[in-house]
Amino acid sequence: MPRIPFPELPDHGRVWIFPASRRLDDGERAGLLAEVDAFLDGWAAHGAPLRSGRELLDGHFLAVGVDEDASRPSGCSIDALVNRLEVLAHGMGVRLVDHAPVWYREGDEVRVASREEFRARARDGVVDASTRVFDTSLTRLVDLRRSGLERPARESWHGKAFFSPK
Repeated sequence: MPRIPFPELPDHGRVWIFPASRRLDDGERAGLLAEVDAFLDGWAAHGAPLRSGRELLDGHFLAVGVDEDASRPSGCSIDALVNRLEVLAHGMGVRLVDHAPVWYREGDEVRVASREEFRARARDGVVDASTRVFDTSLTRLVDLRRSGLERPARESWHGKAFFSPK
């Protein structure tokens, strides 16, 4: 079986982060993870099984990782993953494959805003460079493990995009 526990994937592995447009409830989380597991059990690139794993972070962020030393994912295999997630998300009434919004923490809650809304909140002082944001653009497991998905905006691309002097 090519699917392995997410923590067993090597640091140099590839990762994709799929942010849910809202927090998933317990049933949705269980259903999503079961469906993703079933997909990963058969995930292959040009017939070669992909050694992969998944983890759900903060009830919002699905991380799917691959050990590229075992087999490298192909464009078609990545498309198959994205397409499967789009179908699953549609059935749950959420978006999973949309990296345009900004996810950030407000108190204990994870919030989502369009980039324009987040920019307006920054301009109004509602959010600032110390606001904790979620960097869904990570592509290496080592970066996810070292810095985490959540960090102050100043330590992510968000700092340059929203808080740099113009």
